[in-house]
Formats: sequence, C-alpha cells, structure tokens
Amino acid sequence: MVNAPPTTDRRERIRPDASQHALGQTQLNPFGDLHTLQHLSARLARALKGVWEPLLRREVRSWAEPLAVQRFADYRAERSDTLTAWLPMTIGLAGGQPGTALIVLDGGFVLEMLDLFFGGNGAAIAHRPTEFSPAADAMIARLGSSLASQLKAAWEPLAKLEFRPGRVENNAAAVTGIDADDAAVVTRFGLAGGTGSPVFVDILYPVSALKPHAATLTGKVLDKAEPDPAWRSGLARSVMNVRFPVRSVLAEPVVPLQVLLALKPGDVIPITVAAAVPVMVGRDRLGAGTVGTSNGRAAIQLTSLHRIEGIHP
Repeated sequence: MVNAPPTTDRRERIRPDASQHALGQTQLNPFGDLHTLQHLSARLARALKGVWEPLLRREVRSWAEPLAVQRFADYRAERSDTLTAWLPMTIGLAGGQPGTALIVLDGGFVLEMLDLFFGGNGAAIAHRPTEFSPAADAMIARLGSSLASQLKAAWEPLAKLEFRPGRVENNAAAVTGIDADDAAVVTRFGLAGGTGSPVFVDILYPVSALKPHAATLTGKVLDKAEPDPAWRSGLARSVMNVRFPVRSVLAEPVVPLQVLLALKPGDVIPITVAAAVPVMVGRDRLGAGTVGTSNGRAAIQLTSLHRIEGIHP
C-alpha cells in the first residue's frame, strides 16, 4: 500500500486510447477531446491531498493519470478478484435525471486507513478478508462523503452538480446504475508517500451520465476571453482604492563619527534643503518637488513626475 515497499506500478498497464475505437464497433467515447475533464481531474487530484493526508497521517503526493474510456465489463475484468470497495456516487443533475458515478477503492488500502484510524501503523494484512466489516463500511462511507464534497467543488466551474455516496458493495455485479456493456470514462488518481508503492483510486463516469454536459466537456478553452464588464469595473474601483505610502527625504546630513558620538539633547544639526526634493512611492521615485506650506501644514509642490516601471496612466 502507500507505506509498503515498491511493487509493480499499475500505471504501466496498457489502457485503451480514449479517442479511438475499432472499426465496426460502437464508439465508446462520443465526446472526442476530453482535455477539459483531464484538467478537472488534475485540479481534483491536488484537492484530494486534503482528504488522504489526515487519514494516512503523513504527507503524500497526489496526481491524476491519463483518462481512458472502457466498457464497464472490460474494466471489471482488469481488476483482480481481491477485496475491492465499489462505492456508487449519485450525480444530481439540475432539471434532469440523476446519473451515477462509481468510486473504486482497493480493499487493502481501505483496511490500511481503518488500522490507522484506530491507532495502528497501517501495516498490510497478511490474510485479506473476503468482505468488509461494519467498521470498514463506516470508513468507506466517511471517505465517500469527503470525496463527494471535493467532486462538487471540482465540477463547479463546469456544472452545478451534487454528489451523494450510496451503499458500498463488495461485488461489482451488485452495483446499480451502470451495466456491464455501458461505456465509462475512467479517471485514475494516484497517491504515494515517501518511497512506498503508489495506490490508485478510480472514479468512473458512465458516458450516459456525462452526455448532458457534452458541450462543456468538449468546449475549447479560450486564451483571450473578453472579461465581464461589471467584473472589470468592480476590479478597477477596488484597485483605485489601494493605498500607497508616499514619502520625501528633505535632507540627508553627513557628520563625522566623533560629532555623532558627542551629540546630546539640544544640539543642532544643520541641514540644507535642496530646491527640488525627491518624492517616493515605496522604493520607486514618483518625481520631485519644492518644500512649502498648504493650509498651515508642511507640503511639497510637485515640479516633475517620473514614470514608474510597469505603471502607465
């Protein structure tokens, strides 16, 4: 698992290309370019660090693997017969039929987190059980709630979706909402700590559940989008209210160390004020001016202005 010695890395397995299909077969991926979903998965992977690290009690690396589109039956055939958690995740669609996503967790990883939760060291179990205990089911339910909130946040820029975990199953055949012949987009997330072997968590989106969002998933990201006028106006008003310190140095007299050490209260240090004194904004020179008074207070009348690098009127 995450703290186990390195073994075969499941990232090396050959996975079908998400954009290709064999002649004479139904196309698995009707969306074509899935770069938008890949970017979403990359952002979700970074957010999931906040889910894994408290449970594993150590810092981990989290990343998103390249997407794949597979039939659910083919995906099930790739997995071993060892204990696996199949957690359905209902996707609430605004104004439409709810869909179903599926979170797939390796059973050994679940048992490791359970052992850590109860104060153990997360050591791998020599003889893995054939089904989860009630405590393990509760751990999966807790993890499902955390993943649901992160999924909602990750999808929010694309669609307002609600994710709600269902009842975990030990057998993939018992999962409802996705049939063996259904095509699904497989998003795989890896996590690893230190030099340990990585663990992979899969989130499957049936193609039928993503079809309502096809336009968003296949849309191109524009490099130069026109900003919203109201947003730009509000930003300009906020920027104009930023306050900067303005200062001026009237004189910088130089005295010998002997005089400096002999100074006492009441002594006078003569200064000469130049005809034009510098006016500074932070460490940048704003301009120059002459010293005088205004409304009974000392003031500087600007006689010249200098352009600050990077700021244009």
